[in-house]
Amino acid sequence: MAGHHPRNTAPMTSSPRCGAKTRQGTPCRAPAVAGKLRCRMHGGAAGSGAPKGNSNALKHGLYTADAKEMRRHIRELSQKTKDIIDDI
Repeated sequence: MAGHHPRNTAPMTSSPRCGAKTRQGTPCRAPAVAGKLRCRMHGGAAGSGAPKGNSNALKHGLYTADAKEMRRHIRELSQKTKDIIDDI
């Protein structure tokens, strides 16, 4: 009988899964590309995404390292100010 032999599917089922969400909002069930967090369809394929330093891919700069550091600094100053006011 063809198709009734045991298969070793353990490596496939135990591999890390893609972290993307589908259109239905459920997690993608495809295996992630080796060394990456996404499957080949969600950006894990070689050559996907913009090259490093591509300013054309920058939309608004809200999540650049400089912007995140500035927000972190402002939060620290705000917390220190709040602590000083509470001490008064």
